[in-house]
Amino acid sequence: MKKLLSLLLLLSALNTFAADVDTVKTYSASMKKEIKAVVVTPASYSNGDRFPVVYLLHGYSGNYADWIKKVPAIKDLADQHQLIIVCPDGNFSSWYFDSPEQPESKYETYVATELVKWIDDKYKTIADKKARAITGLSMGGHGALYLAFKHQDVFSVAGSMSGGVDLRPFPNNWDIAKRIGAYAAKPNNWESNSVINLTHLLTPNSLALFIQCGTEDFFYKVNVQLHEKLAYQNIPHTFMTNPGAHNWQYWSDAIKYQLLFIKANLKK
Repeated sequence: MKKLLSLLLLLSALNTFAADVDTVKTYSASMKKEIKAVVVTPASYSNGDRFPVVYLLHGYSGNYADWIKKVPAIKDLADQHQLIIVCPDGNFSSWYFDSPEQPESKYETYVATELVKWIDDKYKTIADKKARAITGLSMGGHGALYLAFKHQDVFSVAGSMSGGVDLRPFPNNWDIAKRIGAYAAKPNNWESNSVINLTHLLTPNSLALFIQCGTEDFFYKVNVQLHEKLAYQNIPHTFMTNPGAHNWQYWSDAIKYQLLFIKANLKK
């Protein structure tokens, strides 16, 4: 009985010091609506310190709860690295654009501007780009690099897991045409909104970059092409490939490497 009581007390203590997971309602003034997000704060959050923030984006057809449901270990990773992790809702298929076709869809403005301010106002963050990172999977991998490239005053570290970094080979997939128009009709939108065509926005060392993709992924080829272009332009970055497909098994492993890289490159 004493052993059982001791075990229960130990488990209670462990739970007391576990990372906290909040589901919050944020507000987008540009879209005039409430948008949910998951916010993971480390167990030490109540100690009075301020923390770096990682924005972690979901993929096509996902939502704000995907990461915490599919990879609950992000709670442990928040503790391990002493980070606040924010998982915003990017809608079913926003691709994190401010859509030229749908004025009501402004997820670039929401994530890079409105949500960042909301989180900095509500949580004990280090409200500076040097302590702010963004990464994501698939549509969110595209989104993370897209937003970081265009908002280098907001983020200092950016990553991508299985990211759709060149949209042009996929003109009929994943509702992209809904957001930026049909490729045949508006090719310039596809050119100007593909991450691979935004590298001219970068100067060396403006962002710490970490790009990952599995060798069996249908986005593998475009990720290799992005890596080669960055290398040609002398843009420092880390590129990692290993066996893996476009699935949660790959991403649940990849996020560990992403957060290691992010923590190593953030500054307090």
